[in-house]
Amino acid sequence: MSDKQLITKDNKLIGASYSLGIPEQRLIFLAIIEAREQKQLIDARGVLQIKAKSYQEQFKVEKHTSYDALKSATSGLFDAHFEYEDIHEKTGKLARHVIRWVQKISYIDAAGMVELQFTDAVIPLITRLSKQYTEYELKQVSELQSEYSIRLYELMMQWKTVGKTNKISVDDLRRKLGVEPEQYKKMNNFKARVLDHAINQINKHTDIQAEYDQHKDGRVIVGFTFKFKAKPTTEKAVSINKKKDADTADMFAVDGLNDKQLGRIARNPAFMAEYNHLVSPTSPAGQSQQGWEFEMINRLKKDPTQFNKRPIRDYLDY
Repeated sequence: MSDKQLITKDNKLIGASYSLGIPEQRLIFLAIIEAREQKQLIDARGVLQIKAKSYQEQFKVEKHTSYDALKSATSGLFDAHFEYEDIHEKTGKLARHVIRWVQKISYIDAAGMVELQFTDAVIPLITRLSKQYTEYELKQVSELQSEYSIRLYELMMQWKTVGKTNKISVDDLRRKLGVEPEQYKKMNNFKARVLDHAINQINKHTDIQAEYDQHKDGRVIVGFTFKFKAKPTTEKAVSINKKKDADTADMFAVDGLNDKQLGRIARNPAFMAEYNHLVSPTSPAGQSQQGWEFEMINRLKKDPTQFNKRPIRDYLDY
């Protein structure tokens, strides 16, 4: 593979609705790069080969993890599809397309390799691109650990020339991110577990700094707009890090904070987004707001040093 590994997708695919896990999305990334480098092969509906070694090196995982990921992705990707809408050429009416990703896919365990063949409908969306396409470097999403953060980064990259998305309705955003209808039905859970967590990962691991504005109809949130900009240069980043070092002495201090204040900290959406990885989704703390608050208060009292992303008292203000 080339040194500069670019992921290029038609905007129909960028804006499509689909639900894929991290292994499936990463397998598609590697296949897209392989497809572009083997353009003659894929134009002839040839079979692409993706090796576990490539997965291991690109995403910095252990060898056994790369084997397990490819094996898991093989089953998941065969059953997966995506959906998008456009204007039907012959009728001029709005058409909804439902398309499978792969025509066939095989996992060869002894060789540590996947062989796959994209469906005919997918090939032009990743190789024969129109003027409406989105491109970014694979390394920008290689360290993202949430399927939602990967999809959100892609959606924002569609607007990278202006640094701001259009308004996306809640329902449309859920579909584009691949959030299932039964997941995170309450808005506070959706924001904490999906949006805030995704934004936090994007800000930590990619080349942009992002945030969002929420749009309301009365008291009900009906949509979101995402704003982003390129991260500071290395020189500016060093200056920022020096300021963070100066704050370190106060970062872990919870002395003087009562349970009510600690509870307010635990309820802060930013705090929830930055530390929700500390609990299992199936544990009491991962199942309810009350369980989460109880668990975090106890952890803050017992060992506040594990909450080291920013000064603890910063979470009191929101």
